Amino acid sequence: MASPSDVAVALNRFGLGARPDDEAPADPKSWLIAQFESYDANPAVFSGAQDSATLGDGYAEAMLEAKDAEGAAKMAARKAARQEAQALYRDEVDMRARAALETSTPFVERLVHFWSNHFAISAEKPQVTLIAGAFEREAIRPHVLGRFEDMLLAAERHPAMLFYLDQVRSIGPNSRFANRAAKRNAKRQLGINENLAREIMELHTLGARSGYSQADVTEFALALTGFSTGRTKGRGQAGAFTFRPGLHEPGQRTIMGKTYGQRGEKQALAVLGDLAAADATATHIATKLARHFIADEPPAAVVTRLAEAFRRSKGNPSRSTARSSTVQKPGNQRRRSSRRRGNGRSRRCAAWAAANSASRAWRNCSTNSANRYGGRVRRPAMTMLPGTGPRPMPWSAGSRRRSASPRRVGTSIREISRENSLPAHSAT
Repeated sequence: MASPSDVAVALNRFGLGARPDDEAPADPKSWLIAQFESYDANPAVFSGAQDSATLGDGYAEAMLEAKDAEGAAKMAARKAARQEAQALYRDEVDMRARAALETSTPFVERLVHFWSNHFAISAEKPQVTLIAGAFEREAIRPHVLGRFEDMLLAAERHPAMLFYLDQVRSIGPNSRFANRAAKRNAKRQLGINENLAREIMELHTLGARSGYSQADVTEFALALTGFSTGRTKGRGQAGAFTFRPGLHEPGQRTIMGKTYGQRGEKQALAVLGDLAAADATATHIATKLARHFIADEPPAAVVTRLAEAFRRSKGNPSRSTARSSTVQKPGNQRRRSSRRRGNGRSRRCAAWAAANSASRAWRNCSTNSANRYGGRVRRPAMTMLPGTGPRPMPWSAGSRRRSASPRRVGTSIREISRENSLPAHSAT
């Protein structure tokens, strides 16, 4: 029979707390790992959601109609489009909160939240407001138990990320498009935008101060030129990824000492693959995972084991093996959140508060109540939506923290969880 401490850690530290009808797992570690087999990437709660391609096309058509209007009609049309985007966003927030409340796989749902925070976006721009929920459903949920590289590619090429970091405006200075523009207007200077390249290296893969230089960021940004979205009038869907060869900077790129001579989209994909498999990425992600699930200052040995598991798996879930069945007890690690046992409604109240922070959730489940029963209530990152008051960003939109952030370098989360047995902390 598992100890109350191990049960509390499984329910609260790795899950979302206990529901009133939950039974304490007899084997906490097996209970967590078993969730990998029953996880549903597209639960019924999202059945009414639209994909980003459909949403993007609708928004693009609305903007074209607004462009053709005049005066007050143009302003009204644009306002209506923004309000529609905000309404869809709120629907996504509600669906996301319900998914956390109703899930039978809270450990995996917690991982979905973790990776959504890792690939943080901001919903401030109307185009992103519209598809912020689709970003998590399309780039995170399908890959949460798979390879890091697959999720990395899905996230970086998703229209929400491309709009958020202005990649759609990045143009190779010697690209075909730039050359044609210069012939029409010599004074018009087109160039690259480094936001996506820097975000990938600093936050999504290697981590800050991990050995890359500003020159590497610039070269990577040149390699990424061409990553864009479709357009209307038969040129692709506005809410779908499209590689535009005419925007791509020709020539080879040298990044962190390695030369990439591939042409077109293959060049950036090769760089992303190497970044996903880099040792620095493994350490960066391992540190962030350990901080999220164990302690603000996790034991160095745990971080090392996580990083080794990342490197060893090379993104192949079938290679995961259970090597340890012992429970790690790293000791009395400092945490800011409660360590007490889960009980009653606190699990779902905490999940609701963290996912939605809706006023009714805070009324029904106070922070004090959640702390007393082990709920992990932390006020979520807030952002200002256009035309509204502060709203929580359930996919951590806008919370571009510069702290260490782990991500699985081509690694399966299955291996990480199995290789690193359930850490027990001083739950009381």
